[in-house]
Amino acid sequence: MTSSPRLQLPAAPIVAVVGATGLVGETLLRVLDERRFPIGALRPFGSARSAGNRVTCGGRTWPVAEVTADALRGADLVFFAATGELSRTLAPAAAATGAFVIDKSSTWRLDPLVPLVVPEINAAAIHDERRLIACPNCTTIGLVMALEPLRRAAGLAHVAVTTLQAASGAGRDGLDELAGGPPKVFPRTLAGNTVPQCERFGPDGYTSEERKLLDESRKILDLPALPVTMTCVRVPVPIGHAATVLVETEWPLAVTDAIAALRAFPGIVVADGDGYATPVEVAGRDEVFVGRVRQDPTHPRRLWLWCVVDNVRKGAATNAVQIAELLLRR
Repeated sequence: MTSSPRLQLPAAPIVAVVGATGLVGETLLRVLDERRFPIGALRPFGSARSAGNRVTCGGRTWPVAEVTADALRGADLVFFAATGELSRTLAPAAAATGAFVIDKSSTWRLDPLVPLVVPEINAAAIHDERRLIACPNCTTIGLVMALEPLRRAAGLAHVAVTTLQAASGAGRDGLDELAGGPPKVFPRTLAGNTVPQCERFGPDGYTSEERKLLDESRKILDLPALPVTMTCVRVPVPIGHAATVLVETEWPLAVTDAIAALRAFPGIVVADGDGYATPVEVAGRDEVFVGRVRQDPTHPRRLWLWCVVDNVRKGAATNAVQIAELLLRR
C-alpha cells in the first residue's frame, strides 16, 4: 500500500542514502554536513558486504544497512549513489511511496518524464508531479555550466569538446587502479598514460560516455538539435575533470562579453591569462572553473575555453545536494 505523496519536504526530512559507503556516497554525506542540510534522521544503505559499518553525518554515527524496497519506506528524501541496477529497481518504488528521489546513475537521465537537473541552469524543471529527479553525468555538469552563460548571451550553434577525465570518474576502483591496483576498470594502464576511451564503444565508434555528453547536454540546455562533437579521454589524475571546449555562438560574442557573462553566472569562477585552474586546485571545490577564454583565429563566432570541475563534488554529490536544497526551499 502506497502512502499519499508529500508535496514538499518537511523541515528536517528523513534522508536515505543508497550507496553511502561508495566514493560519491561518502562525499555526499560530507557535503550534507558542510552545507548544514537539516536531517531529521539518516538511513545509510549499502551492499550486504557494507552492512554493519557506520558512517558519520550531522555529528552522529549511523549504522549502514542492506538496501531493500521495504527499508526505504518512510524516507522523505532518497539519494541514489549506487549502481544503475539498484536505481532501476528501487528508485520508482521509493518515489511511489511519496519520497523525493535524486538519482546519480545514468538510468533515468534521458527518460522524457524525469527532470535532468543542474540547479543553476534548469531548476524550473523540478515539479511536484515528478518525484524522481536525475543528476547528470559528472562530465556533462562542468560542460553545461560553462555553456549556459554563453547560450544566454549569444546562442549556441555548435560545440566541440575534448574531455580530460580523472580516474575517480570510475569510482573508488578507478582510484585504486591509478594507485597501482590490478587492471580491471580501464582498458589500458592509466598511471603515466592517457587513454582515449571512457566506457564502452558503440557501433558508431563513440563511447557511452561521449553519447552521454551529447544527449544530456541537449536535454539540460533544452536544445534538442544542438550539434555537440566530443572525445572523452581518461588521464592519470585522481580528482578533477577538465575539458577544452570550442564554442560557436549564433551571433558574434566578444571575448570581454563572454568573460562578463561567465563571471555573472552563479557557480562559475573565471580566470584571466595564466591564472587558469587545474585539477589540483579544484579538488574539494564546488565551483566550475573557466579559463583561457579566447577568440578562435579562423572564425568570428567561435571561442575557445578551458573548463575544470571536481567531478566527485559538483560533478556528483554537490549537485545532488543542491537539488535537495531546492526541494527544501519550496
